[in-house]
Amino acid sequence: MNKIWLIIQREYLTRVKKKSFLLTTILVPLIIIGFYTAIIAIAISDDTEKVKVGLIDNGNLFDGKAPSYIDTKDSGINYIFISESKEDFQKKYADEGYTAFLYVPQIDLKVPKGIELHSRSTVSITVKAKIERAIDKAIERKRLLAENIDPEKYQAIKSDVHVDSQIDSETGGKKSVEGVAYAVSFGSGILIYMVLLIYGSLVMRGVMEEKTNRISEVIVSSVKPFQLMFGKIVGIGAVGITQFVIWIFLIGFLQFLLPLIFPQLAGHMTDQIAHNGVQQAAVKDNIATTISQGFSSIPIGLILFCFIFYFIGGYLTYASLFAAIGSVSEDQQDAQQLIFPIIMPIILGFVIMMRSIQTPNSGLAVFGSLFPLTSPIVMMGRVSFGVPWQQLALSMVLLVGFFLFCTWLAGKIYRTGILMYGKKGNWKEMIKWAFRRS
Repeated sequence: MNKIWLIIQREYLTRVKKKSFLLTTILVPLIIIGFYTAIIAIAISDDTEKVKVGLIDNGNLFDGKAPSYIDTKDSGINYIFISESKEDFQKKYADEGYTAFLYVPQIDLKVPKGIELHSRSTVSITVKAKIERAIDKAIERKRLLAENIDPEKYQAIKSDVHVDSQIDSETGGKKSVEGVAYAVSFGSGILIYMVLLIYGSLVMRGVMEEKTNRISEVIVSSVKPFQLMFGKIVGIGAVGITQFVIWIFLIGFLQFLLPLIFPQLAGHMTDQIAHNGVQQAAVKDNIATTISQGFSSIPIGLILFCFIFYFIGGYLTYASLFAAIGSVSEDQQDAQQLIFPIIMPIILGFVIMMRSIQTPNSGLAVFGSLFPLTSPIVMMGRVSFGVPWQQLALSMVLLVGFFLFCTWLAGKIYRTGILMYGKKGNWKEMIKWAFRRS
């Protein structure tokens, strides 16, 4: 055990002291906060595309004026009605500063055809969508009037119902917010997905480096190959946990300093809130309350426990397999040929997780959360929505059992492959090494 601890210390300290570790640990939160700041700045900036559109309404669709159902203020489109003919205006609309012009002929309201949008260059998808939406509303209004239905009364009759979800339990009811559960499930699943790929690959590259540099020949003279493999896996895993903890604290700290670092951004946001008045504050409070209720409705303690368990179990399972691949490969190209069967279950788990978030109790979701190669990712996509304890317990037992099997299997491959040189490894040879008696 003392030898394994020495290997863990060596793997951990060697990587933590590297400049690349320090740079990555510091730069990643800075990049995340930078993108976050850019997204906020873009979201609050007033850069709505200003478009001047001429409107030749020969079909009297808009009744000769821009009615209230065309939201010209927020859409960024300024409609100007033109009394000239289509042919005359088409020759000069660009010279007069028009981005485009809309031609509405006499149309059949039941089958409206022949409406044209003219421009010298392709208009943006957003602008075209807004124009089409304005036309749809105008046609809808005309159809209502044709049926002797008051459009204002029709709008008052239309319903937009929001159903509050309630979770019943013995201690009382809690309001459920599906969006929060979705976000927590997706975030947890994607984190484990990244850990399995990134740090599993680090284990493989670490084994390959020692094999190529012949360091392993010296080390295995003092420790067993299994001890070397296990110490390397745990040491690199500890590096990953350290990096994640530092990232969480740095991102939180930088986000707190964001208004101080960019005072003009904070001032702009304050102006936006002040401009929108009490309604904006009410919406903000409502969003904060909704998120708070959403977190109170999901089992945070269980989610954290499951995240730690599946983080460790999934990493140890895949890291042992990655270590086995690294022990039989002398260069990156050889490893890429062998790594495909290991990466595919990780990708499959991510795909099933995306489906499980939508339908957490489907047969595919249950299978994915029980199958050990996909359960670390898929189960995190289900646990926020409530998983029967029998399934959760079975999933954990299967993962632990499969981890022990993979560690045993990888250890037998590792002890032979780590000292093999000049011969390319393949799956046939690896299986033979894994199941031979001596």
